[in-house]
Amino acid sequence: MDAFADKLGAVGAWCGSNKYLNAIKNAFQNYMPATISGAVGVLWTCVIVNADSGLGIFFEPIMALQPINAVFDALNAATIGCMAVGVTMLLAQEIADANGEQSGAYPAVLGFMMWMMVTPRSIDGATLALTDATGAAAGTVGDILNGLTVAAAGGVPTSYMGATGLFTGLVIGILGTEVYCKLRKVDALKIKMPETVPPGVARAFEILIPTCLILLIVGCVGWASQTFLGYDLNTLISTYVQEPLKALIGQNIFAVMVLYVIISLFWCIGMHGNNMVAAVKEPLFTPLIVENMEVFNKTKDIGQVPNVLNITMMQMFAEWGGSGVTLGLVICILIFSKREDNRTIATISLVPGMFNINETVTFGIPLVLNPILDIPFILAPVACVFVGYILTTIGFCPKVAVQAPWTCPPILMGFLATGGNIMGAVSQLIAIALSTVIYMPFFLAYEKQQNKEAAEA
Repeated sequence: MDAFADKLGAVGAWCGSNKYLNAIKNAFQNYMPATISGAVGVLWTCVIVNADSGLGIFFEPIMALQPINAVFDALNAATIGCMAVGVTMLLAQEIADANGEQSGAYPAVLGFMMWMMVTPRSIDGATLALTDATGAAAGTVGDILNGLTVAAAGGVPTSYMGATGLFTGLVIGILGTEVYCKLRKVDALKIKMPETVPPGVARAFEILIPTCLILLIVGCVGWASQTFLGYDLNTLISTYVQEPLKALIGQNIFAVMVLYVIISLFWCIGMHGNNMVAAVKEPLFTPLIVENMEVFNKTKDIGQVPNVLNITMMQMFAEWGGSGVTLGLVICILIFSKREDNRTIATISLVPGMFNINETVTFGIPLVLNPILDIPFILAPVACVFVGYILTTIGFCPKVAVQAPWTCPPILMGFLATGGNIMGAVSQLIAIALSTVIYMPFFLAYEKQQNKEAAEA
């Protein structure tokens, strides 16, 4: 056990010190307020002020607020719809900071410029979708032009600014900024200004050549992709990197179950498992909830959202109450425990656990290096996410289409994340009952051992 813990600890230490993993994790976490704000927009237009699928069905006066739906649509477009831009800028800043770059917020702006260098800046009018009076798809503009051509319109396709362009942003934000930082360290590329020149002006000239060079390099990569491979860089990465990863891991429940085993194993040796794997988990599963929110906001029909697995669905079924779904253990203690120390820890842990914070029970019981309770700590989230996947696949639980804050209490999270559907809350209640049942025999065995040790002392 000690040897295994040492090896896992070494892996965790490497993850914790790796600047790229840390940068990705920090970029997604820093953008979280924006995605949750966008989710508020989705909830407003799809669940609250909506006469077809929301509260307007039951309470018609609420539809008096419909004129301000445009504000919430704009909120969604500015946050979720621009996620690739925001994450790219934040990631570029994180990489620059990790490299000791001393140019303020400029690397974030440079990240946006690099992203724009490889992003199409025109829209083929013939590909624009048409809908009929009922909102159903009716082909494209090109389908009805009988061979006539449509001039391209200037503008960045919105699909590249959201989930589709996210992986391109990660690649550009890391590689582009890394090369820029290397160029910044070459003295021959620095334009030295006299000491009488104001510091701001001198700094601008110092980074002038590295900026121009990195933009030209990134632009040439994008041009080569389009010229020789026939794809712009966004489409190339989306087609050959993002989509295969989505198929291999993003929609693979067994891969998700393995991921939660790894998270729990890190916790078992005292390391924050979620932080250790966040750099892998969030880039893979955040685009899936973003895609679901985009579809739900557009169609107002939760049945049309595409992805069963996504970051919020995983939080809803495998992270409620904290890692290891330990709120189930807290409930188990409050029901079955006869020891005052265990009940005191459970009582203290109940309120934080309702907001998915579980350090009090994790280190209070403790669960760290506890051979008996570590078994259900690993098993419970795996079982809950698997049951959640089955419930969603068979249609008992609607697909998760709204990103709820990770601190949202269980049951309420299930209701909100499924677009205000009561079956989402019921499904999460089933997960809570399952977790409690899984923890029960192990906890009873652990308390029996505690009593035996106390009697022998």
